[in-house]
Amino acid sequence: MLGMKPWIALLRGINVGGHNRIPMAELRETCCELGWLDVATYIQSGNIVFAADGDAGALEEKLQTAIREDFGHDVHTLVRGRDDWAAQLAANPFPEASEREPNLVMLGLSKSPPAGQAAEALQERAAADERVVQKNGALWIHYPNGSARSKLTPALLDRLAGSPVTTRNWRTVSKLSDMIERQ
Repeated sequence: MLGMKPWIALLRGINVGGHNRIPMAELRETCCELGWLDVATYIQSGNIVFAADGDAGALEEKLQTAIREDFGHDVHTLVRGRDDWAAQLAANPFPEASEREPNLVMLGLSKSPPAGQAAEALQERAAADERVVQKNGALWIHYPNGSARSKLTPALLDRLAGSPVTTRNWRTVSKLSDMIERQ
């Protein structure tokens, strides 16, 4: 374990509507075969906490390649370290809403930082009560009426951010924080 650091990996678009099925037990096994330790997953949407050597980019590539080889899916994968994850939590611009309705506040991360005006462009398309803030290289969105009927769709987020965005609600973000702190 010497030199290994704790990481969080986020997979985009797996186990949604029967597409890109990846059983979590098999995903954990794949991660262990990569030499990663203390591998744990949270819910079925592709959240992995683990310890490994390397940098985020190399770990992302290893995981994407392994998923393609083991499951036959091309999945956008993001890896973030413990310090980066803690910085994202601290940057949350909607702490009151996160406390009150943790499933309605989303953290949106992408491989490249979102385009400079992404939040403003999204806010222009948002419903009256929705709020979008770009902070610390991430997009934060508060969907007070839920995201299901929002015009701020994943395709729009990708287009305006300039690269694929994966989102997690505050409840998941907090749970992953707890998990990585135990690493």
